[in-house]
Amino acid sequence: MCEQSARDPWEGVVSKRVTAAVLSGLLAASALAGCGGDGDSGDGGGPDKLTLGFSQVGAESGWRTANTKSIQDSAAEQGVDLKFVDAQGKQENQIKAIRNFITQRVDVIAFSPVVESGWDTVLKEAKDAGIPVILTDRAVDAQDTTLYKTFIGSDFVLEGKKAGEWLTKEYEGKTDPVNIVELQGSPGAAPANDRKAGFAEAIAADPKFKVVASQTGQFTRTDGKQVMETFLRSQPKIDVLYAHNDDMGLGAIEAIEAAGKKPGTDIKIITVDAVKDGMTALSTGKINFIVECSPLLGPQLMDLAKKVKAKEEVPQRVLTEETTFTPEQAKAVLADRKY
Repeated sequence: MCEQSARDPWEGVVSKRVTAAVLSGLLAASALAGCGGDGDSGDGGGPDKLTLGFSQVGAESGWRTANTKSIQDSAAEQGVDLKFVDAQGKQENQIKAIRNFITQRVDVIAFSPVVESGWDTVLKEAKDAGIPVILTDRAVDAQDTTLYKTFIGSDFVLEGKKAGEWLTKEYEGKTDPVNIVELQGSPGAAPANDRKAGFAEAIAADPKFKVVASQTGQFTRTDGKQVMETFLRSQPKIDVLYAHNDDMGLGAIEAIEAAGKKPGTDIKIITVDAVKDGMTALSTGKINFIVECSPLLGPQLMDLAKKVKAKEEVPQRVLTEETTFTPEQAKAVLADRKY
């Protein structure tokens, strides 16, 4: 009792003030560390963390599903804050998504355009807001190429040429007419336009090749089947089917078999993509030739987006490495196919 009463009356006040100052200093240091003040990579939400707004076309095919998974998985692996929007095949949804990304002030916008035209206005809005844009898988026909930083994807014209070149070699030395039906992709979409053009260019020099019917199958298995049913009813003789993607070709196979014909034998089939279902059909001889179009763009997209955010120079066009497959080649790689 006596010792306590004999203390300096200000001692407790001073002690409290010192304690409060120490706590304040500790909290300030903690706040600085949490903000990445030491040059942290930003994986914890610091200023270096990349926020990427991405608008996908939709989920119309196995290829697109694999493409979406590649992008989402790569973003998670690389610590990228991905804001993902499915446009469900509608350009107006994609334009709305891009405008929302602008409002949210994301670091980079990437999208796979539903169609080639009609993007200039919204791309200019992104440019005016100082947000760089990356095109993935599909290009746009904008005259002002400064509206986007780079394009990553396939050369669709080359894909069409590869399909046509295989066909010309397959019928080399033969003189009988070759009647071809074509299942086109979605109207106005870059892969549909370019795969058609490349194929036509490759077969143009030989008059025996004739495309007797060409119609959109919207890149879907269901539409591919329905359109092929129409072709089989309307065309007395079909030698070859050229489908702009595997899914339409797989739908067409159902129609061909239902008509009592043997796919790959009675009607030779060429498709584009090389997704696992397509490769399985190729390995069994129901498809004769597939031109690869890889959907695994995620790692390259994340790398490009980080470089663009850092204002590094990037090529205006980044092509993916792709090949072609025969039935024998499909059998050799099918077990390890990732999509």
